[in-house]
Amino acid sequence: MRKPLVAALFALAIAGAGAAPAVAAPTASAPVTAERTGATAATKADAPTLRAVTLAGTVALSNCSGSVVRFPNSLDSDPALVLTNGHCLESGFPQPGEVIVNRASSRTFGLLNSAGTRVATLRASKIAYATMTDTDAAIYQLTTTYATIRNSYGISALTVQDTHPTAGTAITVASGYWKRLYNCNIDGFVYRMEEGDWTWKDSVRYTSACNTIGGTSGSPVVDQATGKVVAVNNTGNEDGESCTVNNPCEIDASGNVTVRQGINYAQQTYQFPACFTTRNQLNLSAAGCVLPKP
Repeated sequence: MRKPLVAALFALAIAGAGAAPAVAAPTASAPVTAERTGATAATKADAPTLRAVTLAGTVALSNCSGSVVRFPNSLDSDPALVLTNGHCLESGFPQPGEVIVNRASSRTFGLLNSAGTRVATLRASKIAYATMTDTDAAIYQLTTTYATIRNSYGISALTVQDTHPTAGTAITVASGYWKRLYNCNIDGFVYRMEEGDWTWKDSVRYTSACNTIGGTSGSPVVDQATGKVVAVNNTGNEDGESCTVNNPCEIDASGNVTVRQGINYAQQTYQFPACFTTRNQLNLSAAGCVLPKP
């Protein structure tokens, strides 16, 4: 996992003064943008029109990143939702096989505008859904609606795409915690990925330009051509170890294991829209809902 920041700093403290921190301190300045790798075979004329993704609609958690999201069938009058990782929960990591639904929460989130300036504090009413089984995601329901957020702060929610993304797509990982944008491409998809006790399916693998760091956990992964969320950033192989915490390994359909040190990953989110129906309420029995159930 891209560790929640408190855990990352604690680990550095125990390692001693000689350990160099892996991250720089956040500032209130404009976000830093990493260089994006383009599709080498595509000409300028053939390439899709890409948009400049900003930090508008992202949020900063106490230890992670996240974003205010909506689904294709969400209404402006619905309670707004925040997407982050399951391993970013205030209660700690869910156990393998554990699925949390409709648990009360009053967690707060710092809402950012396009320049990365915090413009509001949003509050949860509950954890609508969270798990680290098959995926690593959490959805919080807020005490306010999309319309209120837009009318009060001029910020619209990011829409979650309801179809599987494709390899080669130009993407931006937008970290509300660090106020930083990472631009790269989807390198491919991982049949199974293991990290410690957890297993995830059909994970997104980035090209190397998305060198995400601790605190970027939960960042939305945005398709630059559509502006829609296609995944949620969650981990990377830090030390070259195989299948250990902070060192996920890739496992193909034949059981072959591959380790890619320095490469980072996300979990797809196209499965979520089918599971949130009227009034943005979770319905794990809805047609087409394939998320893990309690």
